[in-house]
Amino acid sequence: MEFSEVLDKRRSVRHFNTKLAVTDEDVNVLLQAATTAPTAGNIQPWRFYVVRTLEARERLADALSQRWATGAPVVIVVCVDPRPCAARYGDRGEYLYSIQDTAAAVENILLTAVDRGLAACWIGAFDDRAVGEAIGAARPITPVAVIPVGHSAESSAKPARRPLDELTTWL
Repeated sequence: MEFSEVLDKRRSVRHFNTKLAVTDEDVNVLLQAATTAPTAGNIQPWRFYVVRTLEARERLADALSQRWATGAPVVIVVCVDPRPCAARYGDRGEYLYSIQDTAAAVENILLTAVDRGLAACWIGAFDDRAVGEAIGAARPITPVAVIPVGHSAESSAKPARRPLDELTTWL
């Protein structure tokens, strides 16, 4: 698939075909793609928790208050360890660079999922302490994004986007 087609096909999917599995190879390819993301000082502050069992997905969904997420056969929780960024770059590293790095990793997962014929959704609205407890992440490891991954059971139109002239300033 051409990269422009991957970009065009990416959607936030919340309904998954429960009859189709996501293989360990698929998950490994997604995680490998995540680790190719740019990272300040090559620190790579991301940490990944792969949630596969129904019991663990239900525990995570309870922490998220988003039951639909259990419909995906795999949920990847992308976390950050801000300590190495803080040690190298101070507050800006801890509060900005570490988050930018993990966000870039998340986007790589989402785009690679499309390329592999999978569907996913970026969940960012959650209580990070509750999600961290649900996956057993010890502070200061902090969940940044939760990504249910599976095969889509829905078809969705391309969402509307604001025109570039509303968003862009040329200097």
